[in-house]
Amino acid sequence: MKTKQPFFGLTGGRLTFWITVACATDMTLFGYDQGVFSGVIVTKDFLVLHGLTGSDNHTTEIISTLSAIYAVGCFFGALVAFTLGERIGRKKSVLVGTTIMAVGAALQAASYSVPQLFVGRVVAGLGNGINTATAPVWQTETSKPHWRGKLVLLEMWTNIAGFTLVNWLNYGFSFADGSVAWRFPLAFQFFFIFILWGTVPWLPESPRWLIAHDRKDEAIPILAALEDKDAEDTYILTQLQEIEYSVDYEKKHGMKWIDILRGKKGDGHNTKTLRRLLLGAGTQFMQQFGGINIMSYYLPTVFIKVIGLPDQLARLLVAVNSLTYLIFSYVAVTLVERWGRRGLMLISTAGQMLAFLVITILLRFASISADSVEIGKAAVAFFFIYYISFGLGMLGVPWLYPTEINSLAMRTKGAAVATCTNWLTNFIIVEITPIGITNLGWKFWIVWTVTNTAFLPVIYYLYPETSNRSLEDLDDYYRQNPALIVTKDREAISAKRPQRFVTREEEEMNENRRRISVHVAVNKSDSTSETKA
Repeated sequence: MKTKQPFFGLTGGRLTFWITVACATDMTLFGYDQGVFSGVIVTKDFLVLHGLTGSDNHTTEIISTLSAIYAVGCFFGALVAFTLGERIGRKKSVLVGTTIMAVGAALQAASYSVPQLFVGRVVAGLGNGINTATAPVWQTETSKPHWRGKLVLLEMWTNIAGFTLVNWLNYGFSFADGSVAWRFPLAFQFFFIFILWGTVPWLPESPRWLIAHDRKDEAIPILAALEDKDAEDTYILTQLQEIEYSVDYEKKHGMKWIDILRGKKGDGHNTKTLRRLLLGAGTQFMQQFGGINIMSYYLPTVFIKVIGLPDQLARLLVAVNSLTYLIFSYVAVTLVERWGRRGLMLISTAGQMLAFLVITILLRFASISADSVEIGKAAVAFFFIYYISFGLGMLGVPWLYPTEINSLAMRTKGAAVATCTNWLTNFIIVEITPIGITNLGWKFWIVWTVTNTAFLPVIYYLYPETSNRSLEDLDDYYRQNPALIVTKDREAISAKRPQRFVTREEEEMNENRRRISVHVAVNKSDSTSETKA
């Protein structure tokens, strides 16, 4: 009788592929949710049904809060991932988050009042916050080092695929009459939810999480399956040793949260926990204050109310823009290991700064010109350029970097803190944007020119490279007490893996081969002696 094989017999790249399908579906749903409400809030039937047809400040505030409150739910979802997620594991966290999202999607699609919509937005956000704090960690901890960056950025590319899909759906349904124009796009979230329910339950748990929770016997066959090797292979044993060493090191020398926040250095074995935590969260802060969710939540509104375009033309341009965004975000997948995380963040932020600078100048002249609409139309091209720049780096790296820079013991917590930072700043941006556009006019865009300019030296001087490193390489780097200014160390900013890490891994593998050879020789000798006896 054949023994039932785990994961339907899938191993190696095929197993990693299905983990990526699940994580990518989660991120596609995330991107879809980011874009869906931008089309809903400019749909006439929705506004009439919910009593939001007025043009006064009160109506503007309700719409901005309905848009932004989703981020509050996401923030609390990330907090749940930070606590419950570390206890129940990566898989179960994603399943819990997906089920909560299903409830929120149903409430929104069936909405007949602002309070019901409000609750639906919060509940859906809660589920999404759990998922977005967990899926990148799960992908990172089950991927080979040379695949890790590509796979996480590929997931962010699928995030944009979801964003692109919903913008075209919003455009297509703008021709429909009645509530189907906004109910169908909201209900379509279930397409992704069903895929997650169908894949996540049978996929493997993170072996690193299992080892950290004293479940090594469960982790070894998963490591072997992911690498398509025998459980006794020297590479698997070497991986196991490195993970166990990192876990043991953090358990022995880790600090309490209160000590981390006070900046204490522990017992002389400081691994720069607070610095790493802040670097990871900082990428998400820079992503949000780089201005992306002005565009994601309100670009149709900006094109209609700021530039003066007709409704359907504005929706069409947003949909076309999402295609260019999709294309250039895929380019980042091919460059993330070659140019590194630092390189992509610097190029991306510089492009965003230049786009906002030109938008500010054009909208300034549009505000004082008799030909304001024509000058405003010229700014549309630079909204496209902004998206191209964002897609090249600041889209994906802020989701990847916190999962790499934090130690094993802090990885879930670090990713959750980074995700909480994302959603907290997301709420601020989405809440203030309609009010800022209304009250400040063209001056509103100066803010984002300044923030992007300020982020460039921060990235250049403070952020070490993480590309082509194993997660254990980064732990080793921080055990060496590196300087705060990373440009002083060429290894720290190189996109290539430092040779000392390659040498160390080779020495460990050779030592494991020697031990196995000795073990085999001893067993063979014992077997021969027993035969003679």
